Amino acid sequence: MTAIRGAGPLVFGSSSPDCDEIGPFSSWRFAKLGFVSLNGTNVTGLDSSGKTVRLNVNVRSSFLKPVKAMEDSTAASFTDTNDCAAAISSGENLHQMSTVRKSTNIVWHKSSVEKFDRQELLQQKGCVIWITGLSGSGKSTLACALSRGLHSRGKLTYILDGDNVRHGLNSDLSFKVEDRAENIRRIGEVAKLFADAGIICIASLISPYNKDRDACRALLPEGDFIEVFLDVPLQVCEARDPKGLYKLARCGKIKGFTGIDDPYEPPLNCEIVLQQKGGDCVSPGDMAETVISYLEEKGYLQA
Repeated sequence: MTAIRGAGPLVFGSSSPDCDEIGPFSSWRFAKLGFVSLNGTNVTGLDSSGKTVRLNVNVRSSFLKPVKAMEDSTAASFTDTNDCAAAISSGENLHQMSTVRKSTNIVWHKSSVEKFDRQELLQQKGCVIWITGLSGSGKSTLACALSRGLHSRGKLTYILDGDNVRHGLNSDLSFKVEDRAENIRRIGEVAKLFADAGIICIASLISPYNKDRDACRALLPEGDFIEVFLDVPLQVCEARDPKGLYKLARCGKIKGFTGIDDPYEPPLNCEIVLQQKGGDCVSPGDMAETVISYLEEKGYLQA
């Protein structure tokens, strides 16, 4: 039994306690209920005189349905902590408590609108497209071209860019090994939420280590994590150096820079590899079309 204690009066009632039906909300006469508990589809509580009443209202379908109040002396309630502890130990009328990392005594609340419903609404399937590669390989450029291509087809996307996320959610993280791992973990969890919402989430970040990318893959159902490897040689990326970071790393002003003094681990089993060798430059639009073709083939662009 889940109990809710209101800060102010909780109002239910009618012109007569013996009436069979309660009229429109504007015609209700209000009585204060000091304590309310949700048990199955019924609401039980105490009226202003202290009697226990049960209000037969289906709280799952509509809170503002006409209700009938009935006396019920058998309604369950906790009068002290021992009763509460006994109910917890027996598991009576309680949801399963969980512990996740440092979060204890938490319960997953199931929604009446599921991923399937959202996908039907959007006419697409939620997934995560994870673009990985060296700095300067063109991840953000590809992400934008891909988002634009899908948008033109009437598909809803959202980009989680590595630098952009560090402007807000991950602004408390540095580029030390442990913080980089946490950066990727958080983005993976956010991407999972977007996919569950039915959105095609495009994550573009270096994410240099296989174990971190695999951990993000494990968050999603089979097939919903699509790893795209931008296989661009280091010398090409360094020649581009759009942010001037390689130059700073070569001068020793940036430590632990991927590709210079920190390794990049190429994906072992990614879904898509987009290669660029030397002067053979594929346009971002063409690369985006390759990814879109994959999505079409796998059925992600329809519900």
